[in-house]
Amino acid sequence: MDTNKFINRHAGIAAGDIPSMLQTIGAESLDQLIDQTIPQDIRLNKTLNLPEPMTEREYAEHIAELASRNQVFTSYIGMGWYDTVCPAPIQRNVLENPVWYTSYTPYQAEVSQGRLEALMNFQTAVCDLTGMPLTNCSLLDEATAGAETASMLYVTRNREQVKAGDNVLFVDNNVFDSTLAVINTRMKPQGIQVVTGDYKTFAFTGAGVFGAIVQYPDANGSIEDYREFVGRSKAAGVRVGVAADLLSLVILTPPGEWGADVVFGSAQRFGIPMFYGGPSAGYMATSDDYKRAIPGRIIGISKDSHGHRAYRLALQTREQHIKREKATSNICTAQALPASMSGFYAVYHGAEGLRNIALRIHYYATFLSGELEKLGYRQINKDFFDTLKVELPAHVSADALREIALECRVNLRYFDAGQVGISLDETTLPTDVGVLLYIFAGAAGKDYTLESEITQQVGFDGKFLRTSGFLQHEVFKKYRTETELMRYITRLGRRDVSLAHSMISLGSCTMKLNAASELFALSDPRFQQIHPYAPEDQVEGYRELIGNLSACLAEITGFRGVNLQPNSGASGEYTGLRLIRSYQESIGQGHRDVALLPASAHGTNPASAVQCGYTTVTVNTDANGNIDLQDFREKAEAFRDRLAVTMITYPSTHGIFEADIRLMCRIVHDCGGQVYMDGANMNAQVGLTNPGFIGADVCHLNLHKTFASPHGGGGPGVGPVCVAEHLTPFLNANPVAAAPFGSAGILSVTYAYIRLLGAEGLTEATRIAILNANYLAAKLKDSYGIVYTGTTGRVGHELILECRKIKERSGIDESDIAKRMMDFGYHAPTLSFPVHGTLMIEPSESESKAELDRFAEVLDCIMSEIKEVESGIASKEDNVLKNAPHPEYEVTATEWKHPYSREKAAFALDWLHDGKFWVNVSRVDNAYGDRNLVCRLQD
Repeated sequence: MDTNKFINRHAGIAAGDIPSMLQTIGAESLDQLIDQTIPQDIRLNKTLNLPEPMTEREYAEHIAELASRNQVFTSYIGMGWYDTVCPAPIQRNVLENPVWYTSYTPYQAEVSQGRLEALMNFQTAVCDLTGMPLTNCSLLDEATAGAETASMLYVTRNREQVKAGDNVLFVDNNVFDSTLAVINTRMKPQGIQVVTGDYKTFAFTGAGVFGAIVQYPDANGSIEDYREFVGRSKAAGVRVGVAADLLSLVILTPPGEWGADVVFGSAQRFGIPMFYGGPSAGYMATSDDYKRAIPGRIIGISKDSHGHRAYRLALQTREQHIKREKATSNICTAQALPASMSGFYAVYHGAEGLRNIALRIHYYATFLSGELEKLGYRQINKDFFDTLKVELPAHVSADALREIALECRVNLRYFDAGQVGISLDETTLPTDVGVLLYIFAGAAGKDYTLESEITQQVGFDGKFLRTSGFLQHEVFKKYRTETELMRYITRLGRRDVSLAHSMISLGSCTMKLNAASELFALSDPRFQQIHPYAPEDQVEGYRELIGNLSACLAEITGFRGVNLQPNSGASGEYTGLRLIRSYQESIGQGHRDVALLPASAHGTNPASAVQCGYTTVTVNTDANGNIDLQDFREKAEAFRDRLAVTMITYPSTHGIFEADIRLMCRIVHDCGGQVYMDGANMNAQVGLTNPGFIGADVCHLNLHKTFASPHGGGGPGVGPVCVAEHLTPFLNANPVAAAPFGSAGILSVTYAYIRLLGAEGLTEATRIAILNANYLAAKLKDSYGIVYTGTTGRVGHELILECRKIKERSGIDESDIAKRMMDFGYHAPTLSFPVHGTLMIEPSESESKAELDRFAEVLDCIMSEIKEVESGIASKEDNVLKNAPHPEYEVTATEWKHPYSREKAAFALDWLHDGKFWVNVSRVDNAYGDRNLVCRLQD
């Protein structure tokens, strides 16, 4: 093995494994298998034009050189991003720990108790600080949370407002521009009119207003008293959403105490680097009235089958996978890893520590304001937390001030009207305050030396001061030392299955290796500490990385333009559809409003289409799992004059390459529509075919699937959109995230993946992914059965196990099989999607033959246990499957009530004695958790 080639470290299959795997499959060569799997007419006839692959050492030197071209200035720009201190034990034990960053969304609660608890801590902190009783466990960013707030307020209008057609959303002038931009993007297709103005003078009478949004403190940094405004809003039947700085709420009266209906914002200040814009966790907190309307996931408290406390995703029927075209949001992936880190930040500091941080920032801002007044400047904000808006004297020019500031390696905010903004943060020291005063004194032609100590003065009216307590649960009091926090994080990590433990075979999720070499840049301050609005000459490294990555993704997908802003796959879907709508409007085809979707489409597809204002039309699936071509053609023709787009996942969500894909593209184009290709399954295309070559017009990619950025337990994700040439003018027409490049910090991971593998390695990874899936299909087809295969009997990169007949024979269902797999240390495959009563498996290219064999052995063992139930050897009610999983506390208890042995429950295969993964709860009671919704820790 050539150890310099990264493909040999990334792919799990050794060259010596392939012959025996092919023999099991029944193929003579890997080339033959690929030929049998992918239709010949869509196969690329050339190698991807990508840079030569690097060794890991070469890449380390390359990324270090790029990092050196980012200049880390002290940024006081604010506007939603602030420098912060990520505590070292959190960076080391969470951000850099594969147990945390390689885990999946916690749908399977029994193997997710650690991160569920971490996210519960986050939810508790958000509820406590905002003064609201309900929150989700993160959204994509503050701007997206603002748009989700607006949409939720719209869909929850009262009967009178719906009847009257009230469709006006008021947004105060001093809400962050980035938030307003995303709100405008998201509201237009829904027929919502966004009106901006001054909250003090806005009149609700006769305006048809259903909701209002204000900022606290506002975009200028001013703390406004919204009580009278909220009173007028409520009197008019208008609900109010408040964008709030989470750290400011440590010392300011929370919006929940003065009547807000929704509070949203960002938790970036809780220990998450700026990363040139992201990722960090957005949040959204509401009253209990919205528990079935709030978008995103909610962590709830339930109990297991033995009555032990257990966490789980509450009210899972709210998920867009299930609601489809009835969805009110298309949110799927959120920001679980940053949310967990922010939760640990709150745990580490507790109420006292957060209060010290917030007060220190505020005292420094108050002192700075007073000293600037002495130098002849006027500070405009009467009440403020951390941000000053400074009016310059007539003899001081902003250009001169900027020049001195840049010489001191300082970035300030420069308003169009000539004022200067200064937002202090957790990292600000007395010496930094001295530098700021030196800059302003120099611009005014004066000298300044900081000689006195910074006094502790409050810079806002006492009526704004928070008097209520927060973070009183014991978890926020116990872990003050690094030793205790490290052990707490480690203890939680041991409760979760991640790629550090075993293969995660989730179909349509592509849980592949997140290589250490790909992740190093995430810990580099030269990538971490960059503000998204930093001047371009300070971010040359980031800009080159972004340009190089965009070019690579365009080549891989066969397209001409790339937009990296969408910070999730669902956001990418939405962006691609809005691009299509903008294009069609530009050519006089804006009336097109029908989206043609296969029945097998991922639930976010119809959700995104509806959010874009489309009417969805579902196309049937034939008996072989393909899109029913006749039904597709008939419906395309029936809506010929209205057809805007078809959304097709390829290979299909059923795991097969459909032979008629090019014909379907032609049918839609002939009707005047566009073809949107969902990139969820791009891991089976790279290097062998691509959306552009097939005939699509636009696709999105999931960097957290195909391109190796970590799932993080439910985010961060990135969903770039790649488009054909005719769509390139509309690439940036509709902002969909707070920062210009979305979650820019994650882009370095995918860039590393592509540069390390190169064209040859990327193509080989695709071939091995298809090999692995077909190997498992061959191993399991006789015992379980494969629901769908292609015309040659092959699957793509994933396969669907037939479990429906098992239930008919034994009463054992797919959920019982999934829970039993946990006793063997495995996360369940995708459950009952896209076909109810089945399990969908995607092994990815990163798994070894030994791991695939072990996985198949587990499923064979489970099948033998099922047959024991079928034959009557095992009880139909009290058996290892119905009682799975078996936690350590049950197996080691003095009393054992089951008719089967403890050995069978916990050690059904000999290799389990060597490092068994123990679940710490038995099967979680979902119904109890939904009937008794608790989404925060009780004091």
